[in-house]
Amino acid sequence: MTESKTKDMKAVDSDEIANLDVIESLFFAYRDFIEDPDKILSEYGFGRAHHRVLFFVCRQPGLTVAELLAILKITKQSLARVLKQMLHAEYITQIEGSNDRRQRLLYPTEKGRELVLKLSSPQSDRISRALSSMDETQRDQILNFLKLMRGNKR
Repeated sequence: MTESKTKDMKAVDSDEIANLDVIESLFFAYRDFIEDPDKILSEYGFGRAHHRVLFFVCRQPGLTVAELLAILKITKQSLARVLKQMLHAEYITQIEGSNDRRQRLLYPTEKGRELVLKLSSPQSDRISRALSSMDETQRDQILNFLKLMRGNKR
């Protein structure tokens, strides 16, 4: 574009859309929140999808593949590649369901638990620093805000 065409372009601002300051803050907070785990994951040849899968399997041992798909809101195909790598590298183990042999229950291995703790530690530290000057009521308000943001449809 030429300078004459670009000089008339203005920045998007709060006169056009509400909460731009919050949107921008969320972008920067997420970027920084995920930075440390991304570095650790790259040492293992893993990415954010591996982190999410392992995190939820560690949070809810015995999770079925169908439940994990629903939590992550991804396709079977997307999960299959990541899960295969995690199983092969022995971060997750898979057990047949006792009532339904087609059901696959996912459990973290000790190696998987250790990796999730390693990935979550810098995130926990970042959250603790951010919350250190807040009282319990303010902390609860932040948690409530984040809960309201999840799955909130227009």
